[in-house]
Amino acid sequence: MKHILNTRNLTIGYDKKDIVNNLSIEIPAGKITAIVGANGCGKSTILKTIARLLAPKQGQVLLDGKSIHSLSTKEVATQLAILPQNPVAPDGLTVSELVAYGRYPHQKAFSTHSKEDYKIIHWAIESTGLTAFENHPVDELSGGQRQRAWIALALAQKTPILLLDEPTTYLDMGHQLEVLKLIKKLNEQQQRTIVMVVHDLNHATRFADHLICIKNGELYTQGHPIDVLSDQMLKDVFQIEASILIEPKTGLPVCIPTECIGEKNR
Repeated sequence: MKHILNTRNLTIGYDKKDIVNNLSIEIPAGKITAIVGANGCGKSTILKTIARLLAPKQGQVLLDGKSIHSLSTKEVATQLAILPQNPVAPDGLTVSELVAYGRYPHQKAFSTHSKEDYKIIHWAIESTGLTAFENHPVDELSGGQRQRAWIALALAQKTPILLLDEPTTYLDMGHQLEVLKLIKKLNEQQQRTIVMVVHDLNHATRFADHLICIKNGELYTQGHPIDVLSDQMLKDVFQIEASILIEPKTGLPVCIPTECIGEKNR
């Protein structure tokens, strides 16, 4: 069953300052959605609110038509998993021990892991290509391997919806590609709905099926990458002029920045 996730007239803020205003978006079920926009526009704030880590000032996050804030914590944890920015594991924790935490939402009080839990833990580790490292401490892995371990933790929750907050932050180009290809593979093979905040616009256009573009806390546009990426969007949202090319191997648009409008107007 594919679950429907959307927001309705969402306003989010801290103290008296509103960060996101009147946001209504639809998340395509079974697809990869990337939230893009300039630094500070509210991307991570939106993702945290969808995950119920933040409460909105106004509006609702709806999961299958029900307000996500009306559901129990355990019920939410069995429907969606979130990987925050820069998660840190305790020193010495192994990959298998980390991934095991993903089974807690499915356990009864004071119960231990079942045979089914262990089966899912091993499946999540195998799905992320970490079988050879399952007994290795997480803090001894490479950056890309560590990020895969955290994704395995999220997979072990066995949720139909996966939320990722800038999953390639601080990774080099090779590890970025490694993680993004894994995300694409998980979506294609398991039909999971994946929503990720993406810093690199070219990564978003290549790996996402749907883009949600945010400007100053409001929806600027949304749709397929080839429809969203335009000269005007790049000027309005990112304050740049750029050449937009079609990458011959994928047939998807790529932007090459040529000038910063902010600097040009100084």
